[in-house]
Formats: sequence, structure tokens, C-alpha cells
Amino acid sequence: MAAVDLSTFTLTRHIRVEGRPSQVLAQAGSVYALTPENGSVHQIDGRELALRRRTRVGRAAASMRLAPDGAGVWVLCREPRLLARVGPDDSRLAARIDLPHEPVDFDLSQDGRWAVVSFGPAGSAAFVDLAQKRSQAPVPVGREVTLVRFRFDGKLVLAASPPERTLTVLEAPTGRLMVRLPLAVRPENLCFKADGGQLFITGAGMDAVAIVYPYSTEVAETVLAGRAPGALAASGAYLFVANPPTRDVTILDIETRRAIAVAAVGDDPVFITLTPDEHYALVLNRRSGNMAVIRLAAITAKRARSAPLFTMVPVGSGPVSAAVWGIS
Repeated sequence: MAAVDLSTFTLTRHIRVEGRPSQVLAQAGSVYALTPENGSVHQIDGRELALRRRTRVGRAAASMRLAPDGAGVWVLCREPRLLARVGPDDSRLAARIDLPHEPVDFDLSQDGRWAVVSFGPAGSAAFVDLAQKRSQAPVPVGREVTLVRFRFDGKLVLAASPPERTLTVLEAPTGRLMVRLPLAVRPENLCFKADGGQLFITGAGMDAVAIVYPYSTEVAETVLAGRAPGALAASGAYLFVANPPTRDVTILDIETRRAIAVAAVGDDPVFITLTPDEHYALVLNRRSGNMAVIRLAAITAKRARSAPLFTMVPVGSGPVSAAVWGIS
């Protein structure tokens, strides 16, 4: 793992962990790194930039999410099939909930009461009562269900079915089918606007972003966004869309839904995140092993449609995830 000082945009330190990290999250001065192949969560001290502890959840993990109450992370495990909580101050599991099928993805409601888990080729998803530590019976969604996301108010869940190019809307936590929305792309990447009022979707099938209104449960529009759009990140004003084949990022004005600029970044951009103050967009380039930095204040809608790159920071081989945290 690489630690970058965002006040100077320099590489500060490499931190060695056992396994290949696939996901990084930050919370209250701690950084959590997931290594799926050994089913472990590594907790790093954000101030000392040193490994604090390693917690093994299972033999193979899928993903993790920050606990809404600010205490640790929830981890989705494939072997064995379970959802587990890792606390911030103990290497033991704080909770362990068995699942009926091999999971693919999950999300947590913002009030911390429920989780929803997708089961891929099983074509179903299940709601999990986190307080009771119990999974409800799976509900059918489609031929295959991958990414799942709670609407911000927790009343609905949006479930992606790439083979069918649909977004299925389920009532939470009953699982009742509300509507099935057809899409112009395979839903492979999902990103909410900061206020939760729009959901942006990219995937194979069209060089575009599908825009969904979660509160009226309708597809609003599909807009062109470079070549083979992939990873997404949204600020209050802009949507950043990675285009790996052309080694750049398309920047869309969210209000007008128009591509206003393109920023050349690096080889194989696969992940985008924003600094909390929304001053910078950070783009990880997997093949070139660096982090491109786009300064939002420099973005202007002009005829050249070229957004200048603020700087490039070498971070090491194959970066795929990043988290931003501050030190008080």
C-alpha cells in the first residue's frame, strides 16, 4: 500500500501487508485494507502509517463497507459464506452472520439496521437484519444479480442484473418487486450523486452513462461519455468517468448532462475518488502505476474541452483502490 501526502502530493511511505489489497477504506484515523485471497482485513494507523492489526474473517473475502455507526467495517466473505463485522479495537469478529448462498456484493442502510446481499448466478438477493444477526430468505431478482445499493432513505434497494441489462427495484426489507428498469448498458459500475438524487451507471453495450432517478424509479437519460466508460465518481457539480482504452477521464456537468472536458490521465484508469473538500479528483492508473490529480477549479467548459492535469504521483504497481483521510 502507498501513503500519499495530499498537501505536497508526494509519496510518503509504502506499507507492507500480507496479500494483495483490493479495497481501502478510511474511518476515524484508521485505514482498512481488504486482501480477498486470504480473507483478511488489515487495520492501519492513519497517523503512524503502520500496520496495527490483521483480522482473518475467512478463507476468501469479497468486499467490505464502513459500519454506519463509525465503529469498524462489515466484510462479505465467500468462504465460508457469511457477513462479518470487524471492530476498530479488537482482532476478534464483533459479529458473524451466515448466508444461504455464495455472495457477490452487499450494501448497508444508512441507519445501520439492514444489509442487502446479492448472490450472483443464483439470481437472488437477501436482506440481513444486523441487530438480530439473521439473514432473511432470498428473494428472486433476475437471471443474475451483482451490484446492490440501498436508496439513501433505506426504503428501496437497486439491484443490477448485467446479463439482462436491467436495474431491479425492491422494497426494503420485504423484498417486494417494485419495478424493473431496462438499461442501454450492462450495469457494471454504479455511482450516486452526493445527495442520492441520481444514480449513474456504466458498463458494456454503449459508450455512455445511464442516469436513473432513484426516488421516481425511472431512467432519466443516457448520455455519451467517452470510449468504454468504466469507473465513476461524482462531486456536487461534476461526474468523472474513466475511459481505459483512451487513457483519459470524461468530465460531465451533472446539471446539463453534457460532457464539458476530457483529462488525459494515465494507462488503464480503474478507480476515481474525490477529496472530502471536493478540490481534487484522484484517478488511479493500474497499468502505469500512478495517481493522476485533477483540480476541480481548473475545469472549464471551453472549445478545446481539455482539462489540465494538476500533477501525477507514482504510487507503485497496479493501484486499484484509494481512501482519503485527514490528520487533526
